[in-house]
Amino acid sequence: MVSDAKGLPVRFDPSERANPKTSGVKWSVRLGSHTYGNPVVAGGKVFVGTNNAAPRNPKYTGDKNVLMCFNEADGKFLWQLVVSKVEGEADYHELGICSSPTIEDNRVYTVTSHCEILCLDANGLYNGNDGPFLDEAQYLAKPIEHKLAIGRDGPIRKLIPGPPVKLDMTDADILWRYDLLTGQKVWPHDATSCSSIVYGDLVYFGTCNAKTNHKYVPYPNARSLIALDKKTGKLVAIDDADIGKGIFHGSWSSPSLGVVNGKPLIFYGGGDGRCYAFDPKPVPNADPSKPGTLKNVWICDCNPPEYRTRDGHPVTYRTRNGPSEMIGTPVCYDNRVYVAIGQDPNHGSGIGCVTCIDATQTGDISKTGRIWDFREIDRSLSTVSIADGLLYVGDFTGTVHCLDLKTGKQVWKQETQSYMWANTLVADGKVYFGDTTGTLWIMAAGREKKVLNKIMLDSAIHQTPIVANGVLYVATDQRLYAIPFPKK
Repeated sequence: MVSDAKGLPVRFDPSERANPKTSGVKWSVRLGSHTYGNPVVAGGKVFVGTNNAAPRNPKYTGDKNVLMCFNEADGKFLWQLVVSKVEGEADYHELGICSSPTIEDNRVYTVTSHCEILCLDANGLYNGNDGPFLDEAQYLAKPIEHKLAIGRDGPIRKLIPGPPVKLDMTDADILWRYDLLTGQKVWPHDATSCSSIVYGDLVYFGTCNAKTNHKYVPYPNARSLIALDKKTGKLVAIDDADIGKGIFHGSWSSPSLGVVNGKPLIFYGGGDGRCYAFDPKPVPNADPSKPGTLKNVWICDCNPPEYRTRDGHPVTYRTRNGPSEMIGTPVCYDNRVYVAIGQDPNHGSGIGCVTCIDATQTGDISKTGRIWDFREIDRSLSTVSIADGLLYVGDFTGTVHCLDLKTGKQVWKQETQSYMWANTLVADGKVYFGDTTGTLWIMAAGREKKVLNKIMLDSAIHQTPIVANGVLYVATDQRLYAIPFPKK
């Protein structure tokens, strides 16, 4: 959400009728009908999760969830992972793959709508089918039936595979697969949306455990954060916090990593509205056949007490004045952690809060660790951006807030008159963000509120603009734009 790049564009013409030589757009490509994953650039390639309502590959017509890979230089389509529909409450088909992939050493780590973790070869099948997973032809086939059910001993995945497809170089190469349903006995809701953190030899994921039908958590003892061996996908460690028992609705936050007083910590926004810090180094289990433990270092409730209890009575979740979970990612900066609370956008607006946490403490720091909080904000799906002593964050009602980092006092706010799902990008003295009308806002970063430009794109923006190698990338629901920095 922050870049030190300089010379970012303020103007470009995204219309299809614009002259490519003068429009300021390097290239743009068609995505699906809904795109919720942020684009990621690595190794000369651009990756983005979407659906394929307008599929690139006709043999996958009708399947919905894809991770697409394009050539960074010209936007040429290279390959895609196709994930078939899941009939059942645990998946909203049109969302596509919501996870923003993490790339390291030509490996792509992502979470799919099947509630599974995949490690992919960044080159797809262009360089052959690498193992140990070699069953891509069957995995990519559209199932005859694929349903999920809640069982006494864990989720039941009923899969009747269809005929295998004939693979070609436009298909994904799966290196390993980890099934969260059977491996961790979790139950997702609406979407399995989590991006990973790679640290050392491990890759850390949230498990997306949730309620069913807004009523109860089928598997309250399931873990919320796990660590896998990044090369093999073997389960190495699980968290020791009982987050599942307090889940309000779903678990959609992603873990982050920061260094606090020289010690690395993993931060995770729980589905119970509390922020957690864990030691990333697993404590081995006495039984070598069982996973180790990610030890909880501290817990901080990011809901003010009156959000949970008023006049001696619990406040009902989903009411406007009720508590919320975290959907954005905790951000660590200078021994402090900043995080906003929010809910499923289908629940509408409600009271929110941004909390600044003293990350140097231990134990339950809900009272002692809250340095400041900002409550003049609606529910938020966003991760904060921090730059030059200021914090920027959007809320669901489409208001972007600029706060003083030390005090949490509001410096300015900008209302978009629309809804906002994504995060702010701060770079080159500018703040970039999109709203659901498809408007890309460009504001001046700093204490003086100033709108530099508003650019109308083709469809709603649910993603965060990113910067890589002298290019600004903006994904809408239906297109991905690559905008080069203007030449001096």
